Amino acid sequence: MKKAKKIAAVALAAASMSLAFAGCGGSAESSKADNSSTDGKVYNIGICQLVQHEALDAATKGFKDYLTEKLGADNVKFDEQNAQGDSATCATICNQFVSSNYDLILGNGTAALQAAYTATPNIPILGTSITDYGTALDKSDWNGVSGMNVSGTTDLAPLDQQAAMLKELFPNAKNVGILYCSAEANSKYQSDTITPYFKDAGYTVKSYSFADSNDVAAVAKTACDESDVLYIPTDNTAASNTGIIDNVATAAKTPIVAGEEGICKGCGVATLSISYDELGRKTGEMAYNILVKGEDITKMKVEAAPNVTKEYIKDRCDTYGIKVPDGYTEIKAE
Repeated sequence: MKKAKKIAAVALAAASMSLAFAGCGGSAESSKADNSSTDGKVYNIGICQLVQHEALDAATKGFKDYLTEKLGADNVKFDEQNAQGDSATCATICNQFVSSNYDLILGNGTAALQAAYTATPNIPILGTSITDYGTALDKSDWNGVSGMNVSGTTDLAPLDQQAAMLKELFPNAKNVGILYCSAEANSKYQSDTITPYFKDAGYTVKSYSFADSNDVAAVAKTACDESDVLYIPTDNTAASNTGIIDNVATAAKTPIVAGEEGICKGCGVATLSISYDELGRKTGEMAYNILVKGEDITKMKVEAAPNVTKEYIKDRCDTYGIKVPDGYTEIKAE
């Protein structure tokens, strides 16, 4: 009887402490880790990021933030490595993760995802900042579920809406050039997919592809000289070279519409973009469901970012005399 009373007293004291902490501010409750479901386990997660730039950095941060908030900093450890844009380095990194027998691998960028699923058929692999999983996984019958140890999130904003936005901003343009890196399969996918939308809008369309960072400037100059406006899809190599592209486009007085916010800040006038932080957090939620709730990754559908936003760079739009309609959010150039 005394033991029961003691237990009840402890429980009452714990409840009182919880109420006291709750009264200190709303943020305490929202950031509280769900330690009860970890059973003391420490989850080890390998993160292979293809290259360092704003979009991919934000996705990685969102992923880590979500899991740290849910599990607690003591219950999740991240081995975060950057491949500096090299596919072979992605393979080396992911093979190290497999040798370490990590609980889950995040592939941030298409080449990173491809390296991860080549390295292991067993460890759960989530991708983020991936445009098209059918292309990335070489699955012609892609239906949104891989059927293997791979799932994740896509960063593709609707291409028909991107084409409509370009038409909204440049109704009198004649020639649209699409600039992308030929080494990135997802960039070619975007170019091929958006081209019919541009043609339906009445534009003449031509694609300009560069092999790597070494020929960005030369290809961008040709594209600018032959186009009234350029479109750059979500492309990691382009995102890492926006300074070069911006110099060329500014000299040629050719405006650029970008497929995502980071490229737009670097060299564009407008974008229809997702939040890569939100994308990373969505991927973190998927990781939590796999690791803690035991969801079967082979049956998990690839998820998209919850929101897209029309954004513009005011100074650049003013320079080109672009009249921006209502419904756009101003962002700052880098």
